[in-house]
Amino acid sequence: MSLRKDILRLTFPIFLEMLFVTLMGATDTFMLSQYSDEAVAAVGVANQIITFAFLIFQIINIGTTVLCSQFLGAGDRKKMEQVTAMALLLNIVSGAIISTILSCGAPTLLDWMGLDTNLKRYGVPYMHIAGSFAFFQALHLTVSASLRADHKVMYPMMVAFAANIVNVIGNYMLIMGHWGCPALGAEGAAIATSISRGTVAVLMFGILFAKHIPFKNLIYAFRTPVRDLCHVMRDLLKIGLPSAGENMSYDAQQITLTYFINIIGTAELATRSYVCNIALFAYIFSICIAQGGGIVMAHLIGQHRYEACYKLGWYVLQRAVMITVGMSCIFALFGRAIFTTITDNTEIITLGCTVLLIDVLVEIGKATNIYYVAVLRSVGDTNFPFYVGITIQWIVGVLCGWLFGIYFGWGLVGIWCSFILDEGIRGGIFVWRWYSKRWQQRSFV
Repeated sequence: MSLRKDILRLTFPIFLEMLFVTLMGATDTFMLSQYSDEAVAAVGVANQIITFAFLIFQIINIGTTVLCSQFLGAGDRKKMEQVTAMALLLNIVSGAIISTILSCGAPTLLDWMGLDTNLKRYGVPYMHIAGSFAFFQALHLTVSASLRADHKVMYPMMVAFAANIVNVIGNYMLIMGHWGCPALGAEGAAIATSISRGTVAVLMFGILFAKHIPFKNLIYAFRTPVRDLCHVMRDLLKIGLPSAGENMSYDAQQITLTYFINIIGTAELATRSYVCNIALFAYIFSICIAQGGGIVMAHLIGQHRYEACYKLGWYVLQRAVMITVGMSCIFALFGRAIFTTITDNTEIITLGCTVLLIDVLVEIGKATNIYYVAVLRSVGDTNFPFYVGITIQWIVGVLCGWLFGIYFGWGLVGIWCSFILDEGIRGGIFVWRWYSKRWQQRSFV
């Protein structure tokens, strides 16, 4: 009961934080929909590229959460500070590189996605601006990972709330042109997003030094012998590379399928963007309880309490799947009311309602995958999710997506049917992995 309460205490603030972050994306989509459906489609494609680039940061951040949690579970705070310091250094460098690539390579990257000239006039300026300030996200995610590992989840939640307010105000001013500001459309959304990300980075560093690791301790961590720092970096990469590799594989799969959808038509591309934003509210709880559960289980692994970790895993999975599927059923039931609020395009409304019904089946496997991928990483079993992901996502997800969506001519419905197979098969494999207990004895402590 104590461990379950620990998970709930972690999950609720993480849930609110994720809700605020999700609302930022949904707010951009909703406000842009009042401007143009074409702008929604273009920004949706651009954000897929940006999100994929952000996975570079996750190479370090996933390792940061796992190592900090396990060291704190073992009572070694000094090691936790070394991990955080090294993670910040690595992501500052990678953030600068990624920002340059996204900003300068926007036209080329959108050409690779097959975006037509009409949509590129929205997508290119958006990527120029949002990509230039991507490094803010690298800093924010690193600090947040360290805070969560120490059960200080309230701070990222409060910062996300503040960022949401900044983003909404910025969108209101700059997308449609209010309070004397020019109506910039997609460019306005990019400016508002960049300002909110900068605000988050500044606030998170203030919290880091005031509430978590004093500045002098962070600097002192770099005085550790080079051999020890290299060992920390090796462990960060040992966890992060396969973990981020699985995420990259998934996002690359989604980008490929988006390319297929772009071939089908603009209405389908806009519908996909709307449905993905709606569906995110269904599985957001799975993300949050997976993160909360992963932190608690990493602490248990640091204490060598393997059986408690095993039993707690089954308990949390049941809650994740139950709530996610329940939410997706609600969205499917009220799909038409949701879509008529967003757009007046009857083709998008009809197609979107159909896809939301199919998505109910997708969410069963997706909730299972989100949960087990996060938890297996936390206990140190980092390679297995990568091997499963890269195999099933491409052999089943992409191949069936092309087969159903393009070859059979089922369109967006066919793409979503491929998601059912992809998520379902991977979910079943992860359930077996947890039951087998082969993930035990993979601790980094």
